[in-house]
Amino acid sequence: MTWTLSRFSAGELVEVRSKQEILATLDERGCVDGLPFMPEMLQYCGQRVPVRAVAHKTCETAFQTAQGRRLDATVHFGRCDGSAHGGCQAACSLFWKDAWLKPVDGAERARSPAGAGCSENQLWGLTEKQGAGANGNPLYACQATQIFAATRPLPWWNLRQYVFDVRSRNHSIGRVARVGSLALLRNVARWLEPIRGARGASRRFGNLVHRLVTGRGMPFLFASSKPLVKTPSGHLELKPGDWVRIKAQAEIEKTLDVTGRNRGLSFDAEEMAPFCGGTYRVVRSVSQIVDEATGAMRKMKEPCIILDGVACRAEYARCRLNCPRGLYSYWRELWLERVDPEASD
Repeated sequence: MTWTLSRFSAGELVEVRSKQEILATLDERGCVDGLPFMPEMLQYCGQRVPVRAVAHKTCETAFQTAQGRRLDATVHFGRCDGSAHGGCQAACSLFWKDAWLKPVDGAERARSPAGAGCSENQLWGLTEKQGAGANGNPLYACQATQIFAATRPLPWWNLRQYVFDVRSRNHSIGRVARVGSLALLRNVARWLEPIRGARGASRRFGNLVHRLVTGRGMPFLFASSKPLVKTPSGHLELKPGDWVRIKAQAEIEKTLDVTGRNRGLSFDAEEMAPFCGGTYRVVRSVSQIVDEATGAMRKMKEPCIILDGVACRAEYARCRLNCPRGLYSYWRELWLERVDPEASD
């Protein structure tokens, strides 16, 4: 099967086509190659924006498949503000098909394919699925709910993805080699764990190599504490723009149950631990998000925090290494502490 890399590269400045041009590329479902163009993206029309990353592959969280997914001629920049989807606060990375963009020098390298056409009114109507959810509440459709249908399976052993990681300028050769080597090291450690007497030795060796390469040990949970049965709560009443320091992993572990969760919210040690000890600015408090599997709006039992620049790097994600999607990590206020703005310098 063909697999087409975007004609644009990470860091390249692109121009978003006009609303009329983009609507002309869409089919009756408001999509190109199964990927919907959302009303939240209209605000970018006519703007010149740098590409954050090339989306030649992605994860998907609706069905939580073990392997990655691949897609053609797509890039990332900007985040969804949820204004057309009931005020969803997930702030997902936006997917942009090449058909919706053009080079800033005005030189067209390829003509945008024409679709059946979709009006702006139709586009807004497509944000909700037909029928209603529980209690008559709407069910939403967005890029996140449709990403599985708009992509194809990508097994981890497909080496072409790692070549594309570099060709797209998403990552350097050194980063791709480092992430791949550490993933191999972790897999060897997992294979040795059931063997009597090998678990301790493999973890010590893994920690040593990991510390030499990254400056920190392997991000396993509960190395210094035991899980709780009932997890605590804590509130800082944080607001956008506040500065916080993320507590050390050992402190956060003292608030988790055996599943690595605090009051239902998971602490993903592999992707979140590298940020521990850092100082970051609060983006927002998140109290509701669209459930990507059902399209229903989910109200959080207790709000969580997203932080500027603190998103998944996919350095540890099994079978989805170097995924460029950059989903925000969710933090309990209990895992954070206030700092003065000067501490960010």
